[in-house]
Amino acid sequence: MDKLKSGISYRDSGVDIAAGEQTVKAIKNKVRSTYNSNVLSELGSFGGLYRIEKDKWNAPIMVSSTDGVGTKLRIAIMAEKYNTIGQDLVNHCVNDILVQGAVPQFFLDYIGVGKLNPVMVEQVIDGLITACCENSCALIGGEMAEMPGIYLGNDFDLAGTIVGMVEEKELLPRKSMASGDVLVSLASSGLHTNGFSLVRKIIFEHLKLDLDAYITECSAVLGDLLLSVHKSYLNVLRPHLGNPALQGLAHITGGGIGGNLSRILPDGMGARISLETDSIPSLYHWLQNAGGISDEEMRRTFNMGIGMICIVHKGFATEFIAQTGGKHIGELGEITSIQQKVVFG
Repeated sequence: MDKLKSGISYRDSGVDIAAGEQTVKAIKNKVRSTYNSNVLSELGSFGGLYRIEKDKWNAPIMVSSTDGVGTKLRIAIMAEKYNTIGQDLVNHCVNDILVQGAVPQFFLDYIGVGKLNPVMVEQVIDGLITACCENSCALIGGEMAEMPGIYLGNDFDLAGTIVGMVEEKELLPRKSMASGDVLVSLASSGLHTNGFSLVRKIIFEHLKLDLDAYITECSAVLGDLLLSVHKSYLNVLRPHLGNPALQGLAHITGGGIGGNLSRILPDGMGARISLETDSIPSLYHWLQNAGGISDEEMRRTFNMGIGMICIVHKGFATEFIAQTGGKHIGELGEITSIQQKVVFG
């Protein structure tokens, strides 16, 4: 009882409030670099304030999404490289609302740790800031939670919420999507943020490799391959969002090409895709051979080198491909209820 009277602090239980406050001070000016004239609050407020520019929109629709980066976090922790994982998170969220035609307005993050590591947190925030600036998106707030007993050792969690805007008449996918529309793929920058549980099983359990291993088939170091930043497609697609010839977008994440493209196709409409072996990046061939993975499992788990699929009118396809650097990979056609929505071949 005397020991209790002498005072056990919150810090003794594993939570350092002062360190948290110092970390916020250290990143405050950096975060401010993402602000625009619509941000009305400062980092550390109870809530982030963002003004809607009424004269900029006619019939605005707000689009929001929340996501994480999955077990790619484990790779970042193993590599002790934290400045790219924040970029992954923002870009993933940007792409998720982009498929509905929305452009990002602001972003909020969550970082949960067992013990606060100011250097790690600052590197993660640097990544968030980099991507927010590249996507013209304000980082207006978030939560940094120190929870010993929930997160162990160097483990941490990272999640984010994005809010964007789109004119109602420009919402995607469009109802005018029709048979004969062309599928155009935009290349991924690697695995992006999906399939890492299977990747880790192949690399660390089966092959027993380290992140500094050089993969001859890919002409790259393994850690660099795995931590390649999830690509944002906002800047390349933004000029086309108001074009009625752009019918729909599918962000290729968990579930692969078939699972994500099916989400935007209307009833009675299917897609036939030609996924040529030579067009698939070497990383996917290496993983498939190393793990003995079937073609079907590969397509269901990974993006296979395609980060976004765009559906465009046939008459616009050539121009669209020239402007985006995309590739013609298939067409839409009518199907019956018993046929698969997405067929490869």
